[in-house]
Amino acid sequence: MDNLKCPSFFKCRGKEKVTASSENFHVDENDENQVRGNWSNKSDYLLSMVGYAVGLGNVWRFPYLTYNNGGGAFLIPYAVMLALAGLPLFFLECSLGQFASLGPVSVWNILPLFRVTHCNVTTHIETLIHVNKSWVDFNNFTCDNGTEIYQPGQLPSEQYWNKVALQRSSGMDETGKIVWYLALCLLLAWIIVGAALFKGIKSSGKVVYFTALFPYVVLLILLIRGATLEGASQGISYYIGAQSNFTKLMEAEIWKDAATQIFYSLSVAWGGLATLSSYNKFNNNCFSDAIVVCLTNCLTSVFAGFAIFSILGHMAHISGQEVSQVVKSGFDLAFVAYPEALAQLPGGPFWSILFFFMLLTLGLDSQFASIETITTTIQDLFPKVMKTMRIPITLGCCLVLFLLGLVCVTQAGIYWVNLIDYFCAGWGIMIAAILELIGIIWIYGGNRFIEDIEMMIGAKRWIFWLWWRACWFVITPVLLIVIFIWSLVKFNRPTYGEIPYPDWGVALGWCLIIFCIIWIPIMAIIKIIQAKGNIIQRIVSCCRPAPNWGPYLEQHRGERYKDMVDPKKEIDHEIPTVSGSGKPE
Repeated sequence: MDNLKCPSFFKCRGKEKVTASSENFHVDENDENQVRGNWSNKSDYLLSMVGYAVGLGNVWRFPYLTYNNGGGAFLIPYAVMLALAGLPLFFLECSLGQFASLGPVSVWNILPLFRVTHCNVTTHIETLIHVNKSWVDFNNFTCDNGTEIYQPGQLPSEQYWNKVALQRSSGMDETGKIVWYLALCLLLAWIIVGAALFKGIKSSGKVVYFTALFPYVVLLILLIRGATLEGASQGISYYIGAQSNFTKLMEAEIWKDAATQIFYSLSVAWGGLATLSSYNKFNNNCFSDAIVVCLTNCLTSVFAGFAIFSILGHMAHISGQEVSQVVKSGFDLAFVAYPEALAQLPGGPFWSILFFFMLLTLGLDSQFASIETITTTIQDLFPKVMKTMRIPITLGCCLVLFLLGLVCVTQAGIYWVNLIDYFCAGWGIMIAAILELIGIIWIYGGNRFIEDIEMMIGAKRWIFWLWWRACWFVITPVLLIVIFIWSLVKFNRPTYGEIPYPDWGVALGWCLIIFCIIWIPIMAIIKIIQAKGNIIQRIVSCCRPAPNWGPYLEQHRGERYKDMVDPKKEIDHEIPTVSGSGKPE
């Protein structure tokens, strides 16, 4: 490798082993894992995890849920659900990826029956995030001077959002044309992602120093500016102050909303956590990482609420309305209510650009991890291909997902985005999380998995694992199953504002859910067919770890995994028979 000559347009310095022409340009000579590579340093990983977990929902969904569910009272079920569901799942996924040093598909060598559990909703979520970024880009590049169309009862920002930015049609039945400037913004967003990921975690790990930290700078600036405005205290009072309604704690809805928000905001069961953690060194303390990232994510949500509601309180003050009359939910909070409030400030365009650029960076670093999930899966399955074609494959993924997202930048695009969000972002990942707990804790064995974790972070006293055992074995799966059943029982047909979805649109939503989860039973059936013996023996054998399950590097395997098949060998590992024997080469 040292004898390779650099092209003339690259300057070689000394005897650097990693060059732009090298097959292993995503691996440094100091990496512990010379096949897959590792994070350059701990801060790259932590910022990537924070950027992945902290997203658009922290800014536009959490503040509204807090206001709508009794203000400060909502923080009680929110903290409880963090402890009971969010943190246990987060810790489990980080430990799983780090232990095997494999992505979200290959890591299921732990249980071949559940081979594709992690990757069932990634594509739909990526499309959703990226279309949101195309709207953000467009709002950054345009000015609403002269675009107001008077309509009684509507804010100018609402008219601009519907009539100019989206060119929204009357319903999902009216697809209309592709809005060309949104399509260009969508393309720009994908180009940024592709450029940031051309060297995998080595490049994205540096970009997140800006994309993960910049939103905190903007939120702090907006909070300081908002706190100095008249009416700010009124907004904060509605958000988390004297208006808090603790009687809401007696209602089941507030607990469901808290669990759903925790589950959604931490990005568990999407595959990204296992992917990012798979590039850690084996003995990294994944427990402390999980605590830090989860607390950072939740505190960011609370902090963002203060920044949002202080300025909304000012807007209510100058318009002579109650805060409840200017608060919007979801997209309308980010693209209608808050921009309208910023427009009332001196230097309104500056504050608007700052806010929308913050939304752009929030979406970008979440998307980095989502694309890395796909490329890591390909790398684990076809390592030789990724060594030589990482850039073309990464750009190819971006191109395919850009084309899939074009339907969401038509005049009916907002209806498609809302439909994907309504069906896929909730039930799909909840099913994946339930199966994840059943597979790892109940089938593979929770105590066995704890022994795997202790190989990485060292042995712990039994009292340390008492809480995690209680959550993993009973509390978290039961809680997720209850929430899942509750959401099905309380199902309402989706609407966008006052506009109902057609029957075929609702049917399509259910088809999206089926498409997300159908690969799990399909792959399970394939694995059972590939196994040996009668049907019972085949099922039992598929519920055992594959011969190549264990630490990726030989020096970490110890006595427990000394006989495992080396995962670096590119062979089609047999499913073990009921006796546990295979035929590794």
